[in-house]
Amino acid sequence: MSFSLMQVTFAIYLIVIFALGWAAWKQTKTHQDYLLGGRRLGPMTTALSAGASDMSGWLLLGLPGLAYDIGLGALWLAMGLLVGTWLNWQLVAPRLRRETERLNSVTLPTWLERRFNDSSHSLRILSALFILVFFLLYTSSGLVAGGKLFAEAFGMPYQHAVIAGVVCIGLYTLFGGFLAVSWTDVVQALLMLAVLIGVPMFVAALIREDASLMQHAATRGDLFYVLYDANGKPFSLLEIISLCAWGLGYFGQPHILARFKAIRDPRQLTRAQYIAVSWSFLTLVGAIAVGISGAMYFSDPLADSEKVLIALSHALFHPLIAGILIAAILAAIMSTADSQLLVCASAISEDLYLKRTPAHSSAGMARWCLLIMATVATILAMNPEAGVLDLVSYAWAGFGATFGPVILFALYWKACRRWGAIAGILLGGGTVMIWKNLSGGLFDLYEIVPGFVAACLGIVVFSYLEFFATKQSAANP
Repeated sequence: MSFSLMQVTFAIYLIVIFALGWAAWKQTKTHQDYLLGGRRLGPMTTALSAGASDMSGWLLLGLPGLAYDIGLGALWLAMGLLVGTWLNWQLVAPRLRRETERLNSVTLPTWLERRFNDSSHSLRILSALFILVFFLLYTSSGLVAGGKLFAEAFGMPYQHAVIAGVVCIGLYTLFGGFLAVSWTDVVQALLMLAVLIGVPMFVAALIREDASLMQHAATRGDLFYVLYDANGKPFSLLEIISLCAWGLGYFGQPHILARFKAIRDPRQLTRAQYIAVSWSFLTLVGAIAVGISGAMYFSDPLADSEKVLIALSHALFHPLIAGILIAAILAAIMSTADSQLLVCASAISEDLYLKRTPAHSSAGMARWCLLIMATVATILAMNPEAGVLDLVSYAWAGFGATFGPVILFALYWKACRRWGAIAGILLGGGTVMIWKNLSGGLFDLYEIVPGFVAACLGIVVFSYLEFFATKQSAANP
């Protein structure tokens, strides 16, 4: 009976999502419609879509799992993300919206090429290649989360669960494109918010009314140490910097930046910023509260801390309500994976395939590319031992260090040159890849920090070198 009720809940949720995908498909006529929604999103859709595509399955799996393990120490990560969200909307959103429209650029690599007048296409191709590499890892993290969800909820084999997840995500994205992704993100963002606020409130009320639960909760005071982990070990400076440094990643995430480019009126970005930052604050606090609530409720440790919300759903709620909670996790997974697949498709069809084609055939090619990327990401996600937070942290660092500095310099420093941009991308992405495989001492620092610093130095040094080389060449024809 329980299984049937959860199936009904999932079916209703998926019907709503597929209906939105169908409606978006009816309004998707051109290549720009498919990849950027024709630049006609309103502030509410822009804000909630950016938030939902940002947070992904790790918000309901990875972050609660971290809070379950280390308690309020997870606030360092949440604070870094919240500050990064605000700065991204404040510094990047307005200028990127204006500049991409001025240069008639749909994708980030195309904008970089036109910003630096790169007729060789090297900057565009290099950017697209890095997008493919890191997004395949990022998308596979979402599919891992989806596999864990379906396997836990329905007793499916993990590999079958991964395939079920990618089919759900791929269908509406394949046909509806950017509009389908953005509209479904709104529904998914609201569902995620309701669950992350509602579940810890319910658990808190339950603990207050049950003496045995209250007694167990009283023994978990260690969860409320901000400067110590759950084992009483103080955080090192490197650990605190690493957690806060997640905020640096926002400046270089192509799936989030796409929302800035798609808003109908740049003057509405301020309103969208208030909505987005408020949503992020509430969901981050709620996710940490879910993890701590689970640690206080369950007397026996969970085998997988990232499944704390799923465990609470099964233990406390009627199957119909549990189905809604599980659907919220699916929403978080879908809201990011769909955006990532779309950006991967655009990287191939718009940026790597340089031959010009009619708009309708370009949209068709983007759909084929999406299918290919979904298949590759599914293969990468077949390992059930992969941690969601670990995969996300690597991909997040990769994008943040590869593109964040280049975008900031391109928007704010007129002297930034083509070779500086290329050096920044190579040094940022390359440093993350190398640093990730090192450990001990300074190498325990989150790889986004050295990657971001290396990219900034590369941009400045090589921009000046190109400037002086050009000046000398002009003086000595």
